[in-house]
Amino acid sequence: MASSDSRPVFREVQRFPLRRIAWALASPPCFLLGLLIWQVILGHTWGKHPMSNPDVIGWTVFLWLIYFRLITVRLVTEVRNGELVIAMRGLWRSRRIPLERIQSVETIDHDPAKDYGGYGIRTTREGKAYVAGGGGGVRLKLAGEKVVVGSQRPAELAAALGRP
Repeated sequence: MASSDSRPVFREVQRFPLRRIAWALASPPCFLLGLLIWQVILGHTWGKHPMSNPDVIGWTVFLWLIYFRLITVRLVTEVRNGELVIAMRGLWRSRRIPLERIQSVETIDHDPAKDYGGYGIRTTREGKAYVAGGGGGVRLKLAGEKVVVGSQRPAELAAALGRP
């Protein structure tokens, strides 16, 4: 496929700001790790109806895998071969927007928590927002919808889309 072989005009990889929620995300797998040590390794049961040892091991492994998957998710934005590609790597498949569908591009400043209710893929009254961090981005007007793409380099992204 030609689109994966060509070099992007613009590429940005953004991490999600996990400082505040990393501990909350780690709580369930840490709890089950403690239960695994208590029940499987030390031989004590917990509760009146304890889980079986294979269940404790399985759930502990499962929750740690989910945790590591969540903390490695990245928002990848690329402009290549006449399209904008927005991907939530590690969690979601990519969205492709042909550049000819874009009617207007506007660089914006925003507050992800206040304007969209947080980070990630958000649906608002005005359309979709793909936000990973920072307070900048571009607002795209397409036929029938608006899309906000968060960026640490919104002016470069707007220029790559052909509209500074």
